[in-house]
Amino acid sequence: MTKLWGGRFTKPTNQLVEEYTSSIGFDQKLAMHDIKGSQAHVTMLAECSIITMEESEQIKEGLQKIAGKIADGDVDYSVADEDIHMNIERMLIEEIGPVGGKLHTGRSRNDQVATDMHLYLREKTNELIQLVEAVQAALVSQADQHVETILPGYTHLQRAQPVSFAHHLLAYFWMFERDKERLHDSLKRINWSPLGAGALAGTPYAIDRQMTSDQLGFDKPYPNSLDAVSDRDFILEFLSISSILITHISRLSEELILWSSQEFDFIELDDAFCTGSSIMPQKKNPDVPELLRGKTGRIYGNLMGLLTLLKGLPLAYNKDMQEDKEGMFDTVETLDGALHLLAPMIETMTVKTSHMRQAVNEDYSNATDIADYLAVKGLPFRQAHEVIGKIVLYAIEKQKFLLELSLEEYQQFSNLFEEDIYEKLAPDHVVAVRDSEGGTGFDQVHKQLHLAKQHI
Repeated sequence: MTKLWGGRFTKPTNQLVEEYTSSIGFDQKLAMHDIKGSQAHVTMLAECSIITMEESEQIKEGLQKIAGKIADGDVDYSVADEDIHMNIERMLIEEIGPVGGKLHTGRSRNDQVATDMHLYLREKTNELIQLVEAVQAALVSQADQHVETILPGYTHLQRAQPVSFAHHLLAYFWMFERDKERLHDSLKRINWSPLGAGALAGTPYAIDRQMTSDQLGFDKPYPNSLDAVSDRDFILEFLSISSILITHISRLSEELILWSSQEFDFIELDDAFCTGSSIMPQKKNPDVPELLRGKTGRIYGNLMGLLTLLKGLPLAYNKDMQEDKEGMFDTVETLDGALHLLAPMIETMTVKTSHMRQAVNEDYSNATDIADYLAVKGLPFRQAHEVIGKIVLYAIEKQKFLLELSLEEYQQFSNLFEEDIYEKLAPDHVVAVRDSEGGTGFDQVHKQLHLAKQHI
């Protein structure tokens, strides 16, 4: 079939070139956005008397029929037509005749594809914001039940100080809140309209770019036509935000994996989110969080791929930029799948409160409170720190935990110790007294929960 742009050429495109350069295999995801942009464009052409109202209506009706066929899966995309724009234009001409060729008046595939990607990414960013919020709601739901559930807090993966389990979960809530804010903020850059910028220099037709921008719900048209067709910052920003978001998903997944191991045994994931072994019948593998953790690599790769693609490109459009879409699509789909799984997995996990409590009772994570105890009684904290280090070493040698030492044993190290030391070392007291703003004290966690609920 004759190419829509074939007038300049004397021989057909080499078949290998045709297959290698075609993007229809992946950019068909933009089909509905392409039609939406075309409907706005052709409406504007008629309003500006560049085509007639009758021609505009005929084209819009044809586009609507094509949209219906696409929705029904009743279209055959052609590699020979290269991309989604040329495929739809070809279908339109077949549907309504030569008048369909007027659709391309006053625009280029360069501003057309940029418009499609802005529309696509705006839609998907709003969807991802809702999915992040669902994960936050799942975290809040679990946190609500476990304000007074205590588990060891870790630094360097060594037991450090006991914390409220709700406090630990809410740390992820605020990570996701920042992700959500970044996604919201990125919409400011996504919501610029490239439509009408042409190939790079604008168009001699007296078009109205503000009209198409308004029709498509954009905030404003790009002020510079070169920038409009060559800008992929909005995709870079999305991939960057996505890389941070998948990092947070991965960190949470790592903890779910650790906590569900026999060594920790703090939680049990619902069977619906685990798999078994082909030869070891006792196994219950946390495959979902493992795979979520593994997905970081592909999203990081998509970001690095686009950064590398763009770093040496001159203005304006270059064929290299065809490679901007697959990483964007892949990242959207990867995050969509991850977030859809993460929320119900958190919501349905069983928290083994007694195992967490046992872990806290059988460690030295309350040692800092002995130092604080001595400091309150007048011993400088640095000296108190040294005293407690010796007490912990003594307890380890005696194979005892701090609550198991007698008062006489404590008094071997300082005569400041009294009977109330046991009350101070109780895990509930250790957590409750950390009542500074944002701390793990139960009252503070209740306040934090209240604040979190205002964000979902």
